Amino acid sequence: MRGEDQRSEVLFSYVRLESRIPADHPLRAIRTLIDEALNGLSRDFNKLYARDGRPSIRRSGCLRALLLQAFYTVRSERQLMEQLNYNLLFRWFVGLSADDQVWNATVFCKNRESAARRRYRGQVLCQRVEPASSPQAALRRALR
Repeated sequence: MRGEDQRSEVLFSYVRLESRIPADHPLRAIRTLIDEALNGLSRDFNKLYARDGRPSIRRSGCLRALLLQAFYTVRSERQLMEQLNYNLLFRWFVGLSADDQVWNATVFCKNRESAARRRYRGQVLCQRVEPASSPQAALRRALR
């Protein structure tokens, strides 16, 4: 007997986003490395934010999203925000929950430009690459 094509829209989900990512997915190892590097920059990031006002995009989330853009060759920030809107793997990697609102592409671009001026992207990569003999060795370690 053929089953019916039914759509079930559930209001709540009780499955953790983390559990939807395969244990052997390469981004798990990369996220661990990036988390270690970003923890070293946490104090620098805290100095950039005002105590009051509207909440901004976290620098760590912005940098993780830029890595995804490079890894998956997403052509623009608008397309990256679109991917973040429906791709659970992307949401998990940048630290958004399934219910969090995705950032505005224009605001994201401004944050990207600000991070580029402060050269944080390079610092994150240098913290991970310097201990290795080469960038290729660091990448191989991350993908094990």
